[in-house]
Amino acid sequence: MRIVIAWDGSEPAVRALRHALELAALLREPLELHILNVQRPNFGMVKRHVSPEALYVYYQEEGERVLRTARALLDAAAVARSYHVAVGPVAETVVQYAREHACQEIVMGARGLGTTSGLLLGSVAMRVLQLAEIPVTLVK
Repeated sequence: MRIVIAWDGSEPAVRALRHALELAALLREPLELHILNVQRPNFGMVKRHVSPEALYVYYQEEGERVLRTARALLDAAAVARSYHVAVGPVAETVVQYAREHACQEIVMGARGLGTTSGLLLGSVAMRVLQLAEIPVTLVK
């Protein structure tokens, strides 16, 4: 079973990762975790003054920095995992990644580090729920 974990480094994301590890302990089939950090693209004036290559390097470095916590949490876990950094609109990118990698589930925090506040759930979580064609587990 392949599960994508939407990872922004927030406390809800940490709880989502722990939940996925608990699932791994209960499943009788092998579990493969895809830890995905999505960097929001910089728009506006930045693109005029910075080359696409430099922006790519920046996004990768920022994504890897955010993924360090996930790597530390998974160091001792006996579960297959991979780490990925993508750039784009967060919800759409998470759902597209899950589709492209044939994941069977998306696990994410109900609220993350986004700047937009939703009433009960984060706006990214709500958008993932709307777009996903596979089960989505939101962890509080």
